[in-house]
Amino acid sequence: MVTIRPAAERGHANHGWLDSNFSFSFDQYYDPAHMGFRALRVINEDRVAPATGFGKHPHRDMEILTYVLEGAVKHEDSTGASETLVPGELQHMSAGTGVRHSEMNPSDSETLHLLQIWLLPNQLGIPPKYEQKRFSVQDEPNQLHLLASTDARDGSFKIFSDAELLAAKLDPGGSVSHTFKLGNGWLQVARGAVSVAGTMLQAGDGLEIEAESSITIASKSGAEFLLFDLA
Repeated sequence: MVTIRPAAERGHANHGWLDSNFSFSFDQYYDPAHMGFRALRVINEDRVAPATGFGKHPHRDMEILTYVLEGAVKHEDSTGASETLVPGELQHMSAGTGVRHSEMNPSDSETLHLLQIWLLPNQLGIPPKYEQKRFSVQDEPNQLHLLASTDARDGSFKIFSDAELLAAKLDPGGSVSHTFKLGNGWLQVARGAVSVAGTMLQAGDGLEIEAESSITIASKSGAEFLLFDLA
């Protein structure tokens, strides 16, 4: 069974420096019908104006992933990490027992466009951790790339959540198939358009996938997407 979460029906907030769309309830946006899906609690599409961003703020007991689509983000946190994340890289932070961090757009001219993801942890009170890595999603299209997993296989980040994250870029006419390991899924279209089981999805659309053993994702015009495999 698949259920579309249309981009136009997401929550929305525009603070001038920050323009955000929320697939699930977040901050001042509350929708009891969309509180998350399985371990996936937050997936926000943010556009951050030049030379602005999220100042130091705390988190605990959450697995946080950041996927940059355009621009760059400057990360600093209380573990001592200070890094700049660009498209093609993924950021992973285990908030664990508590961490303070900032995420800023270091450019004076370019808007930062990213997907911010929160996953519910399957362990509480772990030591905070930060890591980032470049993956070959852009360089190797028409295949699924495992970015984060429960067991760190194939060079992916190990996350403490009942979830795994994959990503792919599809050339025009490209397609990929996935057999679910944990049993359920969420597809988030980042760019372009895809079709899944006869359902057309555009950039910003999400697809909730339950009780399907596998799916095939195809694109006539080209696309980029994230796919969550969820218990």
